[in-house]
Amino acid sequence: MLRTSASRVLDDNDRDEVLALLDADPVANVFVSSRVRAVGLNPARLGGQMWGFGTRGGLVSLCYAGANMVPVNAGPEAVHAFADRARKQGRRCSSIVGPVDAVSLLWERLEPHWGRARAIRWAQPVMAISSRPPVPADPLVRRVRPEEFDILLPACVAMFTEEVGVSPNLGDGGALYRTRVAELIRIGRSYARIDDGRVVFKAEIGAVTPQACQIQGVWVDPELRGKGHAVAGMAAVVEAAMSCFAPVVTLYVNDYNHSARAVYRKVGFHEVDTFMSVLF
Repeated sequence: MLRTSASRVLDDNDRDEVLALLDADPVANVFVSSRVRAVGLNPARLGGQMWGFGTRGGLVSLCYAGANMVPVNAGPEAVHAFADRARKQGRRCSSIVGPVDAVSLLWERLEPHWGRARAIRWAQPVMAISSRPPVPADPLVRRVRPEEFDILLPACVAMFTEEVGVSPNLGDGGALYRTRVAELIRIGRSYARIDDGRVVFKAEIGAVTPQACQIQGVWVDPELRGKGHAVAGMAAVVEAAMSCFAPVVTLYVNDYNHSARAVYRKVGFHEVDTFMSVLF
């Protein structure tokens, strides 16, 4: 049995080994993998640290410790090592998210030190699709243009508030959130149907690797729900994602959001894993 009592902070010298570990499960690891591929492992560029468990050449587990804390391939020993480092460092993240077994154990270790969470999503099915949707795509869903930022932003804020339970405008007045929305528009990963200046449907492709990409921020105007916009809109985004970014499209959803899960199943998604999120 591996006995490495402590994790270590990784750097760009570990990049190839880190990517090999991430690529072993490209769907579950799409977010972390996209960050590493984009900026490497230098903490200043990564926006946090990457912790490793195991010796160089024998790396077995990772934990991304940035705005989110995300364990990767983390068994009990690795989780304990990551929890020890996180406890000593103090909470710097706004959430812990990842495979349910690792996150539940990590939170069990950290809760006595970090205090109560604002919310816990105990089960979030991870869904994926790798073939063309069996339903028609909405031809009016397209990439959002930079000049449409002010039209899209209120829909993004509404989605975030509805999903997370707090407004993204708290704290810094929404500056970081606005920057992220603008960036996704700029790089062509924000999609929407906009009718006469009104956002009917929108979604973003938040993480991209050569193997997979992850849809986030799915939202339909509340007054227009139940009219098929979500199914047709998601079909359009999946087709665009497969054409432009990666052969597998994934997302994760709260288990109690039965309507969203039904939409995704109609589009052709199937469940492949279960995540858990702890929100602060």
